[in-house]
Amino acid sequence: MTEGADGRERWALVLGASSGFGAAVSKGWAKAGFNIIGVHLDLRGTVAVANQVRDDIEALGARAVFHNVNAADDEKRAAVVASISELFAQRRAAGEDPVIGAFLHSLAFGATLPYLATDERPKTLSRKQLEMTVDVMGHSMLYWVRDIFEAGLLGRGSRLYAMTSEGAILAVPTYGAVSTAKAALEAHIRQLALEMMPHGITVNGIRAGVTDTPALRRIPQWSQLVKAAEQRNPGGRMTRPEDVAEALVVLATPNTHWMTGNVIGVDGGEVMGSKEVGE
Repeated sequence: MTEGADGRERWALVLGASSGFGAAVSKGWAKAGFNIIGVHLDLRGTVAVANQVRDDIEALGARAVFHNVNAADDEKRAAVVASISELFAQRRAAGEDPVIGAFLHSLAFGATLPYLATDERPKTLSRKQLEMTVDVMGHSMLYWVRDIFEAGLLGRGSRLYAMTSEGAILAVPTYGAVSTAKAALEAHIRQLALEMMPHGITVNGIRAGVTDTPALRRIPQWSQLVKAAEQRNPGGRMTRPEDVAEALVVLATPNTHWMTGNVIGVDGGEVMGSKEVGE
């Protein structure tokens, strides 16, 4: 089940694998025949959720190797990449030919504060918070992709994806730092797509609709975003993590070899809605 059409043993690397989109996609890809390498950051209060995701993947017949580390830390990233290299060396010694055939960047950690103070929101975004948000949610995509590429862990046919949002092009109260991060992320996607295409590797962004995830609930007045999404979505409901997982199962195939550098909407047509976000 874990061999691709070319006979290689397929693995997927998912950043943010313990909840939200990352958890749903990890399970979707496992069901489709990928072994999963998950990177997540969970402390005592939420680590049980991460363990359950790992157990669910293994129950589907796939191998699950999880790393509970800060994915935005350079040393931790290097250690995980070295661990994957060692794992793949062991698999080759066992007669297999492993490759990271699918990758998802789904890191959602950042500051949600306004640029300017008001009576209602006197605390404003600091330089340190802005730089942290853009680094975690934007720049880290580049660092991970470059490292796994240079380590020889990718191959022709690898499919790379990153979760973006309408925030890349819209202004929403308190969302400025995340909007900046998503705009940077989409720029990285385009540049990586340009440089990866000669190697037979595609890179695309996934723009989900408003989805009830732990990340959404950290946004002030998130319930207003939910209400607006439900009202303007032609499907009459919000996007679910499973909607995105199902799309990525379809997209992570050899048949998408000529799709790269795009932002692909998986939102039930929500972006077509006329109602303003947060109205």
